[in-house]
Amino acid sequence: MLRSVHRTTSAARIAQLAKRYSSYASSVFPDEPSVPQLKTEVPGPIGTQLNTNLGDVFDNRAAYFVTDYYNSIGNYISDADGNKLLDVYMQIASIGLGYNNPALKQVAKSDEMTTALINRPALACFPGVDYQKVLEDGILKAAPPGMTKVWTATTGSDANETAFKAAFMLQAARDRGSRDFNQQELISVMNNEAPGASEKCILSFDKAFHGRLFGSLSTTRSKAIHKLDIPAFPWPKAPFPALKYPLKDFENENKQEENRCLEQLEDIIVGKGKGNIAALIVEPVQSEGGDNHASASFFQGVRDITLKHNIFMIVDEVQTGVAATGKFWAHEHWNLSTPPDMVTFSKKFQAAGFYFRDPELQPRQAYRQFNTWCGDPSKALIARTIVQEIEANNLVAATASVGDYLFNNLSSLFEKYPGHASNIRGQNMGTFIAWDSPNADHRAKFLLACRAKGVNIGGCGEAAIRLRPSLAFNESHADVLCGIIENVLGEM
Repeated sequence: MLRSVHRTTSAARIAQLAKRYSSYASSVFPDEPSVPQLKTEVPGPIGTQLNTNLGDVFDNRAAYFVTDYYNSIGNYISDADGNKLLDVYMQIASIGLGYNNPALKQVAKSDEMTTALINRPALACFPGVDYQKVLEDGILKAAPPGMTKVWTATTGSDANETAFKAAFMLQAARDRGSRDFNQQELISVMNNEAPGASEKCILSFDKAFHGRLFGSLSTTRSKAIHKLDIPAFPWPKAPFPALKYPLKDFENENKQEENRCLEQLEDIIVGKGKGNIAALIVEPVQSEGGDNHASASFFQGVRDITLKHNIFMIVDEVQTGVAATGKFWAHEHWNLSTPPDMVTFSKKFQAAGFYFRDPELQPRQAYRQFNTWCGDPSKALIARTIVQEIEANNLVAATASVGDYLFNNLSSLFEKYPGHASNIRGQNMGTFIAWDSPNADHRAKFLLACRAKGVNIGGCGEAAIRLRPSLAFNESHADVLCGIIENVLGEM
């Protein structure tokens, strides 16, 4: 298995790669604007009318503005009125290589893609002659250390739910031993009753977000509006550390907080869990919940507890994965003594699924982990190209470098505006950076002011602002971003 996308890089090499990265961005997007281009307010009259019309047939109430994807390029998103905004939100962290990347355009026009799109296969029953190679050259080439297998899915929620199913089925198989299903199990499960319907559960953390399907929504804890009126499984949640910043000033307090959370996690497992917890799921950074971080020591503690109690550890890398944090996978920052059992992915890969290492996580009987499509070969082709571009242009190391540059500049900037921005976090985590506004109203004003000046940016949690630029984001883009942020804060 190739591991070149995970290689470590010296500081000198990172500096060298940063220069190469700049030339990559300029060569791939030679017509990208150097600064935002504004013709009207955002949204403008054309976009406003289009959005009004769209509302007649589609729920558009969450729309920021109507986008012209034909004219979006690189790090700049275009709206229907021809405005081009520096985009550091990138479709909620799901555009890896920038808008209209030529390498992705090339594969999109290939015979491979045409065949995959018009003959979308039921993969579990009719896999294509080239599907193994497509996976090995792409999704599996980028597999996290210790992972050798993958199950492909459609969305991040789907990836998490299929990982849940794998955990439930293997835990039940281990409890059952060598025997087959008995008659009582076969009859009771058709009534959604035990023993055929499992009483096991998935443990998640407070403020987590793992998706909006029924199982994934039961593990989501970030906002009430996500969960209201939807039936939920009575699954347990554990506290996630609430760290204080700057980290160097609160080392003892943060260590105590993480120890408290680890102690409560184990208490929940042996208490409320009653031996029924099949798996635990955790994000390396709680993204939708407010960009909440924890130390590598905390996550090692979580891993130790899962191993002690025979609980599978699922790491949700749907938003953190694919190079954004200066590692291909964010959990690589932890240097765990034992790899997690499963790692889920989606977003920047524009494909979805979960990696695993224990072959028994593939159920013994066919048709148990199954749906019509089981992912999509066309998305696997896109993911393959993304891996190739990241590897060929050293974008993991380059993102680490530009992230350091951006973090240091923002830290200096926020010292000038202490009442407007605090708790900057994401140091040494690539461009996966966030900070807090004083309150939600202040954040809303900040985001709208940034948009008015040509930056598309997003929030998360109660009052956090998060950065999710593409991997084609370099120091010149960081300078533009910081200049506009300073301008906005100076006017607030």
